[in-house]
Amino acid sequence: MKATISDVKNHVGSEVTIGVWLANKRSSGKIQFLELRDGTGYIQGVILKNEVSEETWLNAKELTQESSLYITGTVREDRRAPSGFELTVTSLKTIQIAHDYPITPKEHGVEFLMDHRHLWLRSSRQHAILKIRDEIIKATYDFFYDHGFTKVDPPILTGSSAEGTTDLFHTKYFERDAYLSQSGQLYMEAAAMALGKVYSFGPAFRAEKSKTRRHLIEFWMIEPEMAFCTHEESLEIQERYVTYLVQRILQKCQAELQTIGRDTTKLEKIKAPFPRISYDQAIDFLKQEGFTDIEWGDDFGSPHETAIAEHFDVPVFVTEYPAKVKAFYMKPDPDREEVVLCADLLAPEGYGEIIGGSQRIDDLELMKKRYEQYHLNDPSYKWYLELRQYGSVPHSGFGLGLERAVAWICGLDHIRETIPFPRLLNRIYP
Repeated sequence: MKATISDVKNHVGSEVTIGVWLANKRSSGKIQFLELRDGTGYIQGVILKNEVSEETWLNAKELTQESSLYITGTVREDRRAPSGFELTVTSLKTIQIAHDYPITPKEHGVEFLMDHRHLWLRSSRQHAILKIRDEIIKATYDFFYDHGFTKVDPPILTGSSAEGTTDLFHTKYFERDAYLSQSGQLYMEAAAMALGKVYSFGPAFRAEKSKTRRHLIEFWMIEPEMAFCTHEESLEIQERYVTYLVQRILQKCQAELQTIGRDTTKLEKIKAPFPRISYDQAIDFLKQEGFTDIEWGDDFGSPHETAIAEHFDVPVFVTEYPAKVKAFYMKPDPDREEVVLCADLLAPEGYGEIIGGSQRIDDLELMKKRYEQYHLNDPSYKWYLELRQYGSVPHSGFGLGLERAVAWICGLDHIRETIPFPRLLNRIYP
């Protein structure tokens, strides 16, 4: 019977055949222990010399790291095994013997591993991280579907920018200028006017020359947008969504969290509602913490966000930023026009901003003024202004950076491990 490692629990006592790669092996006299993987999990295969043919025994001895094979054996329970099961091998068929596999069990430098990212993905740690990433994506779909959202896919090639063209990748769209999208938000606002509550999940690109552990050139964004929704209501959705993601990983990915050595007691604290501080309060706090150079009106960098977040065990909202450091489309506070109805959600443990969101300007005349202030006279912005002209309503939305969320939930040192093939300032290979 053909099976996978993940479903051997359903075949205890039965003989199964699994297509696998050899992750590692060791021998002790007349016993060989094979650490096997098939993409769904890991299992140990035990070969007893006196219980298999001489051909099977010799073929097993010839196997090298990452050799591929079909292995046949009887599934048995073993509570000492990481998966809870072992395979008593009866036969095997070699597909390919791998020679000189470059990633060995010894220590390797980061650049070496990144140059061999196509192979590094096979390691147990990288496998676990990508499984957690996958579960976060599935949980995202489940959450928004259960809350009445419709998934909409905005374009990747755009004729304009959501937040200015400084950090955009420019290309030619036949005879016209075009850009790789840095956000689908403007298009999601249009979709919300048609469908009420929508979200997108897709790639975004920023030509930001940053080398920090929090930045990627190509990354994935989840961007919900909600018609007839205030900023306060959006914050409540955000904290429920993040809580749902964390609880889902704790429920579904215990084995993966254990593999990467994540301290789950920190994740167990993540429950809505989250604390909130205003930008004004954050400035006062930072000055008290020794950031004497920061002034009201300055945007926060990574050290500032880290200092604020370290004061809390759970994510914290920083609200009401100055309008001048935020995007043109954010709605001013009716009681204080120099600040906007927005918030950044900062993850604990030094992971920085994982969500940025706001209530959007819905007044046509105010948006016209913003167009003048930001020099948005390009015809490619005409359609966005028309959203305020034909049936405008209060609406809010936010964007969650998938890789930053994965980095935080997994407790990773660098964002490069959160995506299969990271694109960094100095890296576009492999």
